[in-house]
Parts: sequence; structure tokens; C-alpha cells
Amino acid sequence: MLSKVYGSAVFGVEAQTITCEVNVDKGVGYHLVGLPDNAIKESNYRIAAALLNNGYRIPGKKITLNLAPADLRKEGSAYDLTLAIGILAASGQIKSASIEKYVIMGELSLDGSLQPIKGALPIAIKAQEEGFDGFILPLENAKEAAVVGNLKVYGIANISEVIAFFDKGTPLEQIVIDTRAEFYKSLDFPEFDFSDVKGQESIKRCMEIAAAGGHNVILIGPPGAGKTMLAKRLPSILPPMTLHEALETTKIHSVVGKIKNTGLMNERPFRSPHHTISDVALVGGGSYPQPGEISLSHNGVLFLDELPEFKRGALEVLRQPLEDREVTISRARFTVTYPSSFMLVASMNPSPGGYFNDPDAPVSSSPAEMQRYLSKISGPLLDRIDIHIEVTPVPFEKLSEERKGESSVVIRKRVTAARSIQTKRFSGMDTVHYNAQMNTKQIREFCALDEVSKQLLKNAMERLNLSARAYDRILKVARTIADLEHTTGISGDHISEAIQYRSLDREGWLG
Repeated sequence: MLSKVYGSAVFGVEAQTITCEVNVDKGVGYHLVGLPDNAIKESNYRIAAALLNNGYRIPGKKITLNLAPADLRKEGSAYDLTLAIGILAASGQIKSASIEKYVIMGELSLDGSLQPIKGALPIAIKAQEEGFDGFILPLENAKEAAVVGNLKVYGIANISEVIAFFDKGTPLEQIVIDTRAEFYKSLDFPEFDFSDVKGQESIKRCMEIAAAGGHNVILIGPPGAGKTMLAKRLPSILPPMTLHEALETTKIHSVVGKIKNTGLMNERPFRSPHHTISDVALVGGGSYPQPGEISLSHNGVLFLDELPEFKRGALEVLRQPLEDREVTISRARFTVTYPSSFMLVASMNPSPGGYFNDPDAPVSSSPAEMQRYLSKISGPLLDRIDIHIEVTPVPFEKLSEERKGESSVVIRKRVTAARSIQTKRFSGMDTVHYNAQMNTKQIREFCALDEVSKQLLKNAMERLNLSARAYDRILKVARTIADLEHTTGISGDHISEAIQYRSLDREGWLG
């Protein structure tokens, strides 16, 4: 007897429906085909124990299971429940004409309980697109999948519930959440707030500009100056995510199993990998490609603390995603593309010892050591960072002040207003949403300068020996400063402030 049950496989951040065909015939044997990996090949042991502990069994006949399309590799243990229901239907232990109307996924424990799976959201989106009536999956993933409209989602704790639903018509509890209510949960009280930062007014101004235009930032300062503290507070002043951004971000985190019993992500991600991270972990990839840290930072912040300590190869692979805002991973049989539109925030000491041009420094570095230290960061990578800012230690008088600084909520309002101007400016452009994403043509269109500003920028270019890419970065930052002031044109003051944020281009840093 033949039965068909539907599951799904995730490639990149998109899902593809998998047909699980099960045929039970005379003879003895268990044959699983369709390019399964080892986790799927071992499923028969989990299925046998789970069925036995719930009053059912794998029939002692010849069982052939095919995962179609057979030329695509399948991975993971999420097909346990799919195969188990297919075996029960093919062997006549359950009878239901509605099995083919559902996508069924879940990893089985030996007692029949279900463990969470990866990629529930993209699977649910695909099931809705292909017209399935519902999606049956582990209870822990139900809220994540339920954000998809027009699809019935059933969170299951044990295989016995699924069997009773198909064989006896026992109703399952549908998981329903209000997607918009979930998305618009209040975020007015961030965990890390700029009101806690003492002093550092110029740095806070810099972070506000970066947030308003989506600019990449590098913070340069000695140990203990507050670089990490400032970086952690950046997400609190970024504009709230749109519903589209929240869905994109949730899909990526769903693929790697980072969504635990929650629905839609409504906070921008903040990722801070250690400097020992490998190229693959940072960018993504592997035998079965998975998103890396740069994709997990999509629509949020990627913070690289102590930038020169990262392997040069790992830093160089950042260059293409920073420009294209996506990363493509190619394998012999398929190619996957992950979105990676993130704000890069990096920090570094000004020298190997942590202090630079400080006569009272406890550790000094020779010119050769300085050059070797700074050369770990390539010029092309630095050119892709719009804002370079020096962070100095806060004096005791500022640290001991009782008065709190401006809160993140207040700063975010100004940032959001500036982003609204950019949204109107770039309306109708699919690939550009804020100033940092402008290409050369758009820079020429939206960053026109008067003669005074042109001469000011020309002098700076010649004196600092700036590259053409640095020239574009200055114009982008100046455009954002103008947007924060709600002015149409870019003035000399805007250009002057933007030039200040190129610290590493100045003589004495990179020679």
C-alpha cells in the first residue's frame, strides 16, 4: 500500500516542499532513498521506539521510503514525524484521506514527544503559498509559524495527538497569534540606554548620525574608554523595524533554530562574535550551508570588538557583503544567497599597547609595531566604513555626575524622523532605503554641493590623500547630517563635520 505525506526542506532562507512516499509490500527490509543524510537514515530507530511506546509498530514487511525530489540532499531530524505518519498510513494502522492536505514536520523522542525543528517560518510561508490546509509541527515552533496568515498551524507535544487527529478525528488546538500586535509590542524601555552614558557627547552625536543614515562605524580608543558600552546601545536608537524587515530577520534566525517559542522578532539583532571566529562562521557556508553572523545581523548591528585581532582572511570576506548587502554561497549542486544588510560597528585600540601619543601611557609601541598592528586592517575595508571616531576616557568629573544624559527614546525620535526623509527620497527604489546604501549615481543626484563646499572637500581630499570611495563616504555622511537638521541642501558645516569622522585617514595613523 502506498501513502504520501508532505514535509519541507530549507535551502538558504527559502523552503521547498518534499513529498515523502511510503510503500509497504511483501518481504522484509527498510529502504530509505532520496539523498537523506545520516540524521534521516537513523530515523527508523527513533520512529520504531516512538511508535512502540504509543501502541503502534513498524510493520515487519518491506518498507520503501522515498524523499522526492530525489536529486536534492535532505538533512536533519525534522522528517521523523513525516516518515512515521507515512508508515502508519501505508500499513493501514491509521486511515485518513486528509493527510495529504497538511505539511507535517517534527523530530521524535523515543517516547513519542516532539522536539523543535529549524526553519519553521520559511516552511510555513511555503505551505501557505502552495495551498496546504495546515502545518503540523512541534509546539515550541508553533508561534513562529503562526505569524503566517491563511494557514492553520497546530503545535503538537506528542505523536499520539497527530495519530488521534488523523485516525479518530480528534481535533487539534490551532495556534493563532495577532501578527501585528506581536510586532508592535512596546519597545520604549531598551535594556541598554544612552541615558546611562556619562559624558561622551561627541561620540553620542556620531552614533546618532550613524543610526540615522545606516552608516558603518569604527571606534578607536584606549582600553576602558567605553567603546563596547557605546556599541551595545546603538540598537536602542535605530528606527523600529518595519513588518517586512521583521519577517526577513525572523526567517534567517528560524533557519538556524534561534527562535524559541516566540513569534515575530521585533527588535533589531545585535551580534558580537569573538575575534577567533572562522571565515565560515562569520560569512556562512559549510557542507550544508547555514547563515553566518553577518546574515544573523541582517537589519541590525554586527559588532566586531578589537578589529585588528580578527584574522585578516575573515575581515576580507566582509568586503563584498558590505557593498552588495547579501552573501552568495556556491556549492557543486546548488547556490544559496543570504541577505546581509547590516550596520558594521567595529572597535580597536589605537596601538598594540592600547595607548597612542600618550606620554603617560603604561605601554608604548614602536613605529614598526604600530604599522604592523594597523596593517592588519586593509585600506579597502576601512574605505567601506563611513565614520571613524576617536573615543577618549571620560574624566572623573563627568563620571561622578548625578545628572542623566539624553535617553535613547528621545534620540530615536530624531533618527526616525531623518529616516522618514530618506524613505521619501528613495521611494520607488527597491535596493536603496537609507543614505548609506546610495550608489555613485544617487550620490551625484542627492548630494549636490555649492562652490564653497566643493572647495572645502577638495582641500581635505588633497591634504588627507583620500580615495574616491572615501570621497563618497563623506558625501553620504554629510547628507545624513543635513537630514537630521531637516535641510534640503548640504552646507559647508555638514561637509566639515563629515570630514572630522575620517580619523584613520589623518597623517600619523596609517603613515
